[in-house]
Amino acid sequence: MPPAIGLQCLVVDDEPRLRRVLVRLLETEGFSCREAGSGVEALELLGATPAELVLSDLRMPEMDGVTLLREIVTRWPQTAVVMVTAVAEVESAVACLHLGALDYVAKPFHLDEVRARVTQALDKRRLIIENASYRQRLEERVEVQARRIEELFLEGVQALAEAQEAKNTYLRGHSLRVADYAVHMARALQLGEDAIDAIALGGRLHDLGKIGVREEVLHKEGKLTDEEYRHIMEHPTIGARILGPLLRDAPVSLAIVRSHHERFDGRGVPDGLAGNAIPLPVRIVSVADAFDAMTSIRPYRPSLDIARALRELEEGKGKQWSADVVEAFHRAFPEPSTLPIHDPDHRPLRLPARAVDARRA
Repeated sequence: MPPAIGLQCLVVDDEPRLRRVLVRLLETEGFSCREAGSGVEALELLGATPAELVLSDLRMPEMDGVTLLREIVTRWPQTAVVMVTAVAEVESAVACLHLGALDYVAKPFHLDEVRARVTQALDKRRLIIENASYRQRLEERVEVQARRIEELFLEGVQALAEAQEAKNTYLRGHSLRVADYAVHMARALQLGEDAIDAIALGGRLHDLGKIGVREEVLHKEGKLTDEEYRHIMEHPTIGARILGPLLRDAPVSLAIVRSHHERFDGRGVPDGLAGNAIPLPVRIVSVADAFDAMTSIRPYRPSLDIARALRELEEGKGKQWSADVVEAFHRAFPEPSTLPIHDPDHRPLRLPARAVDARRA
């Protein structure tokens, strides 16, 4: 048996003579040994100082060896347990191996056999600990890689959004502000963090489809023709088509991209959804998008002042926008001074938990 200097060992047996024989043997091998006359006493000693090795008799008063074994495996899983049993109880000892014991020795035993069994048990313990440590390190590496993949994905979609906004001076900062408004509204509605993450991502990307709109239409000053209006209102479906492969595991964010121009009265685009058939996250971003559009300068009109924009939201309740979402906007921003019109919160994007789990699967 290799030197065991510094290792703690607990010998559990209701026969003092047998305990002393095992203690003397193990102490000559370098173990620091303690003794217990029952399973109950053993648990008290282990609770004070755990041990690397426990030798336990199978049959004891108060608490038998099987019950003690179960407790040790649950509370101190890195402790190696070797059962000591009579020859007639070998079947029970073998059953203990299935419960977590690493070996057993039958009475009457030879000291050399005890040494061999203890050595074997400690070797198994070492391998179990090494394997657990390896798995932990592997899981940590996978977690780091998964986070980096998520970061690269989000960096990629943000780059797409920024490329779209770079085409149009009037849109610069729009998606950041929309995402910021929408997150505040979602919190006012007491939505969970996973929903808020999805809303922030959808708000940041909602107008990405404008990258497919003709430049002369995006920059046109004055009123759009019917054909130009229909063309510019294709951007939700263009955005959904571009982002579909990227957001397949984030359906709420994708729904925001496709449906943020739906109306509560069913007169929106592209699908004519109405009422609560429009998902709540979409309705939230729709209000945020409309408010920021009204309070921003556009090539075809000047910006509205905040008071006028708030009146527009009130007048559009139940028609263009969901009334409960408009009320959430007022709760989120009770005073005009609380509106982050010029200084939006650059909240870092995160994938919703379900999307993260799907990508890691």
